[in-house]
Amino acid sequence: MSGPYRAVHWNRQKKVYDRWVVGGLLIAIGTFIAVTGALRPEFTAETLIIRSTSIAAVVLLHIVLAIGPLARLDRRFMPFLYNRRHLGVTIFLLGLTHASMATFQFHAFGDVNPLVSIFTAYSRDYAALGDLARISNFPFEPFGVLALSILFVMAATSHDFWLRNLGASFWKLIHIFVYVAYGSVLIHVAYGVLQSERGLAGPVLLGAGFVTLFTLHFAAERKEARIDAVIAPLVEEGYAKVCAVSLLRDGEGRPLRAGKERVAVFLSGARVYALSNACRHQGGPIGEGKILDGCITCPWHGWQYEPENGKSPPPFEEVIGTYPVRVVDGDVYVLPRFNELGSSCPGAGVEGGTR
Repeated sequence: MSGPYRAVHWNRQKKVYDRWVVGGLLIAIGTFIAVTGALRPEFTAETLIIRSTSIAAVVLLHIVLAIGPLARLDRRFMPFLYNRRHLGVTIFLLGLTHASMATFQFHAFGDVNPLVSIFTAYSRDYAALGDLARISNFPFEPFGVLALSILFVMAATSHDFWLRNLGASFWKLIHIFVYVAYGSVLIHVAYGVLQSERGLAGPVLLGAGFVTLFTLHFAAERKEARIDAVIAPLVEEGYAKVCAVSLLRDGEGRPLRAGKERVAVFLSGARVYALSNACRHQGGPIGEGKILDGCITCPWHGWQYEPENGKSPPPFEEVIGTYPVRVVDGDVYVLPRFNELGSSCPGAGVEGGTR
């Protein structure tokens, strides 16, 4: 493995984000400990920490797993992807605190090494699978160890240094194991609740979280399948993805590349237009211009063209080429072949997702 080490740099946005996460967790955990301690005075401080950190970790894990499909369903959730790895590291730290306190409370005072005791202390209960009456006694701690081990690997490789040096495919494969960790957490928590509680609140909430995540992922997959069905014919026809609509500013152009062609893409109200990037006057960069008085205006000498057909307004007769354009799920696709010169091209609507 090669490549110079580059330290983590927290910009202002990251620092504000982390302060909100840490502050919110401290308030939530502190409130849980205070309320539960008042209602259940028999609980020790260790028990309160074990329970509060486990609940916080499980809730954050559901949030992290929901961000991906939510962003695929609605691009307004995309900003949450930016610092998702920070939440992943936070989940590991919460899980590590939970595991350390649980190991200390339940395994530190025996004759066996605490880490060994996790796997051997309840060996007689592994027979529980053959006895439904004792299923709640089935050891749950090894599942927690498996989940924590996966979360550790993911937290340790969360920095872009590892993304670059491991390669995107292998790095993504490692982080796909979060779903294995999630399954292990569900088993760990479910069996743990069965051993200490008899209420239905815990299992019901876990089930609701699982159903919610499954529904979000299923809906995201269905949406992407519909989008792929629209994009595939466009790609076969020669359309090229040039940018996301979110990168365009109303009334302003952007010079972009569609295949081998340099095109000028404009957003005007709720429609996107693609035209030649060369002005008929002196070849000025049309894509760097703006829409003034309803016309695309070259930034060099002010020559103007109507976005729908590339024609200069009367009495001028200059014309620049327009390109077929489509908007699919917030992305702009341009066919790098001119429409008939001077013909009307209505552009593509940006509302409604796919047009």
